Amino acid sequence: MILIIDDDAAVRTSLGFVLKRAGFETAAVSTPEEALLFVRQTPPELVLMDMNFSMATSGEEGLRLLRQVGTLCPGVPVILITAWGSIALAVEGMRAGAFDFVTKPWDNTALIGSIHTALALRKPKMEDDRPLNRLEADRRFHFENIVGRSDALMRVLGTVSRIAPTQAPVLITGENGTGKELIAEAIHANSPRAGRPFVKVNLGGVSHSLFESEMFGHRKGAFTDAYSDRTGRFEMADGGTIFLDEIGDLDMSCQVKLLRVLQDRTFEALGDSRQRRVDVRIVSATNADLKQMIAGRTFREDLFYRINLITVHLPPLRERKDDIPLLARYFADRQAQQNSLPEVGFTRAAYEYLCRLPWPGNVRELKNLVERTLLISGKTLIDADDIRELAGDRDAPTLHMHMSPDGLTLDEQEKQSILRALDKNAGNLSHTARDLGISRAALYRRIEKYGIRTAGSNYLGL
Repeated sequence: MILIIDDDAAVRTSLGFVLKRAGFETAAVSTPEEALLFVRQTPPELVLMDMNFSMATSGEEGLRLLRQVGTLCPGVPVILITAWGSIALAVEGMRAGAFDFVTKPWDNTALIGSIHTALALRKPKMEDDRPLNRLEADRRFHFENIVGRSDALMRVLGTVSRIAPTQAPVLITGENGTGKELIAEAIHANSPRAGRPFVKVNLGGVSHSLFESEMFGHRKGAFTDAYSDRTGRFEMADGGTIFLDEIGDLDMSCQVKLLRVLQDRTFEALGDSRQRRVDVRIVSATNADLKQMIAGRTFREDLFYRINLITVHLPPLRERKDDIPLLARYFADRQAQQNSLPEVGFTRAAYEYLCRLPWPGNVRELKNLVERTLLISGKTLIDADDIRELAGDRDAPTLHMHMSPDGLTLDEQEKQSILRALDKNAGNLSHTARDLGISRAALYRRIEKYGIRTAGSNYLGL
């Protein structure tokens, strides 16, 4: 049963009608006193409450009632209803323990989705309380692209298995190279939206001036060089999941625009006055400390609560070293298959050496090192010395005498890899260096070595 607390009779009636039509049993009261009397006698499954119950608009009555309900009914989720202009008050409520907030006028679909999510997360199945093991994970879920069986990884997959079926917005945190995008894909693949689009957006690579066009689309003639209509990422993801990578890099002015569409699920394409509605699940990722950014006033707290209903933290590779041999084997097999190489093995000393490395670049760095070792060594059995040569000197020159299966020298193959990475990252040198697993200085040297043009091109100044 859902308890509605609001002093406006029209709001109580409207909410009651929407919830009953969605199959929920409801009860409604108009004052904090009636609400406290009700929950003492009949603890509800969920509370839907306004923040103001008199002429005052400070929200103190709502905050006080929220804390009292939390004391009398611990574990019962509370969803706040507030006006758009009072989002700061809703943030106070989230700090005080509210599950979520919706703004007036609310979107019925979004409201029902939030209620279903709150109830689903409140009542985990008994079997979900047991630690997930790899055999069970592979049998019950789609985790085929995630390699490893360490306790740290299985805790993450256990969380993913519980939250994937809900509509909850998820924030994935962790260092660069830990596999946040793979976890986002796993959340989508194990959700009811699995057959719908999964749209990735690297917010760190979207300039401030192009943000609205990229995210919401534009109409022909909306601005200079807008020669045709463009479909935005949110519209592409309609019915599915949108993955907002590197959300901590988003400019403050863009954060406001993003918050509005996450709140209302509506947007307008540039040059179009028609409001469009979108049904998407939000999965975000960052390697930044968003709470520290909030304290430094570089990230909006209201946006943080909108994207952070559930947090999944990925451990660095140094905290899941049991997975290193499995990952090395996986990357070696894949590289051999892609380049038509013979099967490659590792000595015990090679595995031990890999497990001793610090891995500041995490899984991405391991992938890069394994693949470079296979290509440069030309061996079918990799020893510790083969890895040590590259791990100790990542900037060592490549060897011209080794040829790849397609007839390119390793220099030529390396140049092509750099060009592809530059294109993927829109010329951003920091992101390109990170993807390649080398330092920014090493990337500069290779750009100079191979005569890759940057001045006057898309890569200038990035």
